[in-house]
Amino acid sequence: MIKRLLLKKMPGISKKISNIKSLYYHKYYSILDENKYPVVLSKIYKKKMNEKLDWNNLRTYNEKMQWAKLYDNNPLKTTLTDKYLVRDWVKEQVGEEYLIPLLGVWNTFDEIDFNELPNEFVLKTNHGTGTNLIVIDKSKLNKLSAKKKFDKWLQINYAFMSGFEMQYKEIKPKIIAEKYLTDNEGELKDYKFLCFNGNVYYCWVNIEKDGELRRNIYDLDWELQPWTQHTIPNSDNPVLKPKNFDLMISIVSKLCKGFSHVRVDLYNVNGKVYFGEMTFTNGSGFKKIHPFKYNVMLGDLWELPVNVTSK
Repeated sequence: MIKRLLLKKMPGISKKISNIKSLYYHKYYSILDENKYPVVLSKIYKKKMNEKLDWNNLRTYNEKMQWAKLYDNNPLKTTLTDKYLVRDWVKEQVGEEYLIPLLGVWNTFDEIDFNELPNEFVLKTNHGTGTNLIVIDKSKLNKLSAKKKFDKWLQINYAFMSGFEMQYKEIKPKIIAEKYLTDNEGELKDYKFLCFNGNVYYCWVNIEKDGELRRNIYDLDWELQPWTQHTIPNSDNPVLKPKNFDLMISIVSKLCKGFSHVRVDLYNVNGKVYFGEMTFTNGSGFKKIHPFKYNVMLGDLWELPVNVTSK
């Protein structure tokens, strides 16, 4: 009762407690015997999803994600998860014109010469998720606060932050700066394409405005879908199909070849397409699909090796 009252009066405590727990488990998982990963991951899945994970009968999208995290160990996935190294690969596959202009790359925050950066830019690490800082007025940047964030982020191995996303394990941490992007409406729509077995199936559009996230999911005919992930609501207004949507599909089709599942993210800024990232463990498989039958539907699109699901 006292704990609930404290969290209600001081909501910042809840976030601090969550961060402390995450770092504790990060340390624990990073030294854990690899042979124990499946058992521990099953327990994590049960706690987060309130569902039992049956390794001998993987059916849904989120269930198959757990197998992919441990056993789909194509080393190329590490390169493509690295937000710096992936740039060379994208350049080879589709062309340099689809890359967000790179402003700099450093091993530590102290190496950054802010005098050489424009007034607007985005700082991010190459090896994690959610580790970015948008700067729209360099003169107002609190460098001490930013340094504390990046110093902490650079020490984290994101393979062990959310249930063994092993493609992150061997990435060498760096900080990169990219050009700040926004469209004529002051927004940056994020187009995330779900791909299975080298084919593109769905595009969900993330729109963040005034600090609130909205998401519309479309098929390739731009028909709004009746499902969502993690109860994120649809946008208040319909999202217009990009005029160069066919170009976006063509780019994604080239980038997803050879992978049983990947999410390819693109930006479309006033008709100019930019590559965002490759994500192999979307939400770490811990974000529920609503309604549940669409979790099964997406799982049916994902072909795992026969001996995985039939043993």
